Amino acid sequence: MAVHGESEAGILRCFGQQLRLLRTSRGLTRAELGAQLGYGEDMVTSVELGRRIPRPEFIDRADEVLGAGGLLVVMKEEVARARYPAFFRDAAKLEAEAVELHVYANQAVPGLLQTEEYARAVFGMLRPPLDDAVVDERVAARLARQEIYYRKPPPLMSFVIDESVLRRPLGGRDVLRGQMEQVLLVGHMRHIEVQIMPLDREENAGMAGPFTLIETKGERRIAYVEVQNVSRVHSDREPVRALEAKYGTLRAQALTPRESLAYVEKLLGEL
Repeated sequence: MAVHGESEAGILRCFGQQLRLLRTSRGLTRAELGAQLGYGEDMVTSVELGRRIPRPEFIDRADEVLGAGGLLVVMKEEVARARYPAFFRDAAKLEAEAVELHVYANQAVPGLLQTEEYARAVFGMLRPPLDDAVVDERVAARLARQEIYYRKPPPLMSFVIDESVLRRPLGGRDVLRGQMEQVLLVGHMRHIEVQIMPLDREENAGMAGPFTLIETKGERRIAYVEVQNVSRVHSDREPVRALEAKYGTLRAQALTPRESLAYVEKLLGEL
């Protein structure tokens, strides 16, 4: 993929240099290393030059084949973070550490709930347009975030989604149908609650836009706000408390989780 941002480029260049040094010290050509890893020479070349973001399995296998003793594996987390756009990287790290995570959405289905097709449609509509390779990386990174559902123990999670989001057929009606089915599937998980804010509600505390609340294992309470690729992570207690209060109000104004799942089924039947 094309590299965006100095910090991202620096991480990938550093990893690529380490890979090249280890490869040459073993007397291997790029083609020979690629054959042992199960990848083509072009892939090895791109990673060494910092042009491609290697997948975790590539890093694990390269560390093993080159006898790196963990030198490459230790960089895996930083390399993985490079898959995210710079404005989301800090939030992604906090999200991965969450013991509680609460999301309000009124523009698109939250990334943690998105299907591959819906995510691809969302990234495909960004302007200026992203390169196809960048879209592929962003989609893969978004889907990888959903591994949080299966963590042991899983974090407590809730979503309040404006009805307008589920009526906006991004990518087409088939994509929206699959997305609604995904919302229903996730909404039935015991540690996750999904609530819908109907359009006919006369009170809605979320008109200022979407946001995410995160509590980490260290009992840090954080709020993440993003608009037009400009993001901010709030850690000071006052702004976080204000958004926590707003989220409590939104949950009270929305349908209950049980009512919400029935409502999504109703919307799905209307497609």
